[in-house]
Amino acid sequence: MPEFVIVKAVILSGGKGKRLRPITDYMPKPLVPVCDIPIIEWQIRYFKKFGIKEIIICAGYLSEQIINYLETKDFGIKIQYSIERVPLGTGGALKKARKYIDEKNFFVINGDVITNIDFRKLKTHANSIAVIPLRTTFGVVHIVDNQVKRFEEKPEISSHWMNTGIYYLNKDIFKYLPRKGNIENTLFPLLAQKGELNAMKYTKVFWQSIDSHKDMEECVNGMKEIRYENFISKL
Repeated sequence: MPEFVIVKAVILSGGKGKRLRPITDYMPKPLVPVCDIPIIEWQIRYFKKFGIKEIIICAGYLSEQIINYLETKDFGIKIQYSIERVPLGTGGALKKARKYIDEKNFFVINGDVITNIDFRKLKTHANSIAVIPLRTTFGVVHIVDNQVKRFEEKPEISSHWMNTGIYYLNKDIFKYLPRKGNIENTLFPLLAQKGELNAMKYTKVFWQSIDSHKDMEECVNGMKEIRYENFISKL
């Protein structure tokens, strides 16, 4: 795979993962295993595939477990930690990590996302968010003149797009970040209003946000179908 200019990446891993209880009662969400590998390790190894050499982990809940686990690994990547003692939201966590980011542009990913999207495409424009067609959680019935023609299981709705939680941002955004709050309802609406927020569309990609036990099951099944272990960087 061709190399591209090295940038830093930020993983937002401060959430408690309440919908994954009881697992997350004693384990932080980033360490929840998917196909026997913690979510955060999948993310680090995926970033490594694209040549990224430095990652900042924004952590809060049970952060010492995350640090202890990652310190036992040799990813060949520099890892730094920005620890929030009280929940700050994605915007506040990113603002707190400012001192670790000196590049003009950098990647950000939510700590519960596993995907195979091509980050190089996202680098086309600064302040870009990766979007995919809206996915329904139910089957769709196709009807013509009140007659059922066919069923479609959980189709993508190409007329609507959903946020994947993966971004390529410019350092100028730090002046707009809240001390506490989420970027989705603070930074992004502001950038959109100013005409400075771009969307990069991805179709037919693997993407899963792991918010529940059902999400974990669907993620594992999907990863097995596409042989995901062959896509990421090997240690």
